[in-house]
Amino acid sequence: MSDFSPLILGIGGTARPNSSSERSVRVALAAAEKMGARTILIDGPHLARLPLYAPDRVERTDDEAALVEAARSCHGIIVATPGYHGSLSGPIKNALDLLEDTSRDARTYLDGCAFGAIVTAFGWMACGTTMVTLRSIAHALRAWPTPYGAALNASTPLFESDGSCIDSKVEGQLAIVAQQVVDFARWRHAGLSS
Repeated sequence: MSDFSPLILGIGGTARPNSSSERSVRVALAAAEKMGARTILIDGPHLARLPLYAPDRVERTDDEAALVEAARSCHGIIVATPGYHGSLSGPIKNALDLLEDTSRDARTYLDGCAFGAIVTAFGWMACGTTMVTLRSIAHALRAWPTPYGAALNASTPLFESDGSCIDSKVEGQLAIVAQQVVDFARWRHAGLSS
């Protein structure tokens, strides 16, 4: 394992505490920590406090500033969204819209960061269409979507009450996303350091 400990930002959740998307990003971040990464989580309660993004509003709340600063300092990102009506949720989209604040930074948006995508939905169709949308947003933010994205059908229970995965396959999917984000961050760091 490399000595470099990448910072991985996780964004996921809904207005409902302990939603499937929030739990899935927590499991993925825990896997990243086992691989030696440091993590920051922007969860459902944090997302619920973000005002609607307005490009001409320059003042930022503490919650908005924390999200933007985490994005500026991260080496990789994992985003977990529910699939609502075939696309990502409003709070997740709002959080990603806020990254427009980084458009004039030395590292524009998430340039050079791996972007792990996780979708939870009550059916496979919403998983697929939401995954495509999330990956398109990753490209627009100049990030590198990981080859593997976890699509989780939430029509059956996915998590225990303590947040652990019911199914080892689901846990494995989330670990793959984490592994690809952490590995990419380390490879990029090694390349830039040589």
